[in-house]
Amino acid sequence: MKIGLIPYLNLYPLYFYLKKKGFQFIEGVPTELNQMIRKGQIDVSPSSSVEYLRHPELYSLIPGHSISSRGEVKSIILFSRLPLEKLKGKRILSTYQSGTSVLLLEVLLKRFYNMEFTLESSNGSLEEGLKRAEAYLLIGDDALKWLKYNSGLYCYDLGLLWQKQTGLPFVYALWIARKEIKKEEMACFTRELDRAKQYALQNLKELALGLKGESFLNTDEIVQYWKGLSYDFTPEHEKGLELFRSYLLEMGLL
Repeated sequence: MKIGLIPYLNLYPLYFYLKKKGFQFIEGVPTELNQMIRKGQIDVSPSSSVEYLRHPELYSLIPGHSISSRGEVKSIILFSRLPLEKLKGKRILSTYQSGTSVLLLEVLLKRFYNMEFTLESSNGSLEEGLKRAEAYLLIGDDALKWLKYNSGLYCYDLGLLWQKQTGLPFVYALWIARKEIKKEEMACFTRELDRAKQYALQNLKELALGLKGESFLNTDEIVQYWKGLSYDFTPEHEKGLELFRSYLLEMGLL
């Protein structure tokens, strides 16, 4: 079984456990893993929630698991040279790595802030991007890093903006599997993923200490970041995901 690996800090606690179980991992950013699992190049992956929403016929959803937040997420950030309300009609860049967050940005700004803007994908740095655009959406470790070392930019956390508007958690990614994977293999992986989550939540401090010297965040910052995430997929998460799906359909984005 080939499993997608997103090299971001947010999933490190789960992969720490899973890597000890002998699984085969293939690394990629979210947009790359979305494409790989769609083409059958990997079997299981934490993939952008929009990948599942677009192709539910291809995938089985692994129950009880997601990468979500109930409010502030800290790693999905719109960095802007202007206040949010002044971005109307402006150019905004989005990292090429993003599958779900770029659509969340469109939903938030167009639906809740009645704002049209020009959106472009980019693989450049924040500094480079803000030379040709007014704002730049970053995700994952890039967002965390610039949020810590930012000087003088407006920073908008999309998880917090979504929660303020809807009162619901936002689901950035889901653990999905190709439907043709054998039931026995899926049952085995699901058990290990359940154990990985349980282990992670019970050992956040120890896991963070293990990253000492390898991260730009200190131990306490890492633990606080992980505590702000939700790895569950409860009926409340499902409600938030369904609301997002309805907005995407309504806006012709799905």
